[in-house]
Amino acid sequence: MADNTSPIRMLVVDDEPDLRELYVLTLQREGWQADEAGSVAQALQCLARHEYEVAIVDMRLPDGEGTDILAWAQTQRRAERIIMATAYGSAASAVQALKLGAYDYLTKPVELSQLRQVVRSALGHRDAPPPLPTTAALQAMVGESAPMLAVKQTLRRCARGMAPVLIQGESGTGKELAARALHELSNRAGGPFVAVNCSAIPEHLLEAEFFGYRKGAFTGATSAHEGFFAAAAGGTLFLDEIGELPLSMQAKLLRAVQERKVRAIGETAETPVDVRLVSATHRDLQRCVSEGSFRQDLYYRLNVIAVTMPALRERLDDLPLLVEALLARIRHEHERPGLRLDDAALHRLRGLGFAGNVRELENLLHRAATMAASDLIGAPDLEPDADRTGSPTFSATQAGTHAPAHTPWSIQAQAREPAEVQAHAPSRASGQEPGPGFEAQPQTLPTPGAAGEDEEIEGLAACLDDIEREALRQALLDSHGDLEAAAGLLGLLPLQLQWRLRRLHLDGR
Repeated sequence: MADNTSPIRMLVVDDEPDLRELYVLTLQREGWQADEAGSVAQALQCLARHEYEVAIVDMRLPDGEGTDILAWAQTQRRAERIIMATAYGSAASAVQALKLGAYDYLTKPVELSQLRQVVRSALGHRDAPPPLPTTAALQAMVGESAPMLAVKQTLRRCARGMAPVLIQGESGTGKELAARALHELSNRAGGPFVAVNCSAIPEHLLEAEFFGYRKGAFTGATSAHEGFFAAAAGGTLFLDEIGELPLSMQAKLLRAVQERKVRAIGETAETPVDVRLVSATHRDLQRCVSEGSFRQDLYYRLNVIAVTMPALRERLDDLPLLVEALLARIRHEHERPGLRLDDAALHRLRGLGFAGNVRELENLLHRAATMAASDLIGAPDLEPDADRTGSPTFSATQAGTHAPAHTPWSIQAQAREPAEVQAHAPSRASGQEPGPGFEAQPQTLPTPGAAGEDEEIEGLAACLDDIEREALRQALLDSHGDLEAAAGLLGLLPLQLQWRLRRLHLDGR
């Protein structure tokens, strides 16, 4: 490869002379040197004579396919970053090229601004130090079992390009950690890593959060807001729980992925975006496609490179390493440097199903550290469904309004919500609205039996009301008094929010 003092040399391969000349002139205006070829044979001749930083290769050529050049470069272990140019709508061709090792692709007719952007991204590695063989996130992916080593190797291999990656696996297997490792191993490590939980955003706010909006675009838009794509410019956009997106948003996301452009709400023009897209889901997206709940074309766009995170039960050999890594964190948090598991406790852990995977293991160890009488955690301390006396573990769902203080306020408020509100509060997916003439009636808390317990519960209820009241005030402040927007921020329906405001005597203020 040319050193940093030599002109940056590129190769343009296209059978249309006018297009070749346009590409070459565009690259030369940027100060780069460009050679050109009109066929597979001419391109291979150029590659045999010179080494290039970047090659822009048309998919269709008179004597073959652009992928023939790509395959030759892979066989020869060439260092050029190859950008494929594909016809508009040829999603299968673009996906095939990325799977074969192309750095990125352009959709024809190619916009020159996008051409310059993709080439600059491909050149980004020249001035940056080579990615380290490991990173903080990769080190945090504890495990040396065969399944985990395979995952780490896949992340290292696919970090070099721009191909979208779909990380699949059960909840608690570390999908976001894998996405962070992919980002840190790539030449985009110096850019932002923006993580988005698609299931946590109300449907009516999705477009605004993803693409942004300009000031005055709608009621309550008192200032401009950049979306997730803009926030991740030059870096990686991680879309967790991608399978939870409604079909309407899937269509808009597909366009953004295909066109590499987004249009903020209230804007008339689209803006190019430069992000590496990484998605994750615990769902079987192929089944979702067959059931009609996930778009097939979006699935193929996102699933160029697939990474499957193994369940904990599939890598029990990693259990001692995981336990030690988690206990190291717990020792620090609890300020108990002597905390450890005995052999019987470790054996007990091997017998658990771990439906919640590593997250369940971490929660179990936290609980055991709290419940154990000494720094040596034994097997009885690890019983997930019973306390030290053998009585059932306290459950907020079983206790109703007698929820512990650390339970999220929204869950507690739902437990105290009148039956009428719950009955008329449809799921977000249904799109139904409460029936006409509905008027919520407050409901008083049930009265406990013993007087001492009564005082304790009243004090707890007042504390929970204060927490709920502050959350409502903050949501109204953040939404500038827009009740619908405030309800969306809290994951509630407007009717539910109104009932809470009346119950706590906030009355929308």
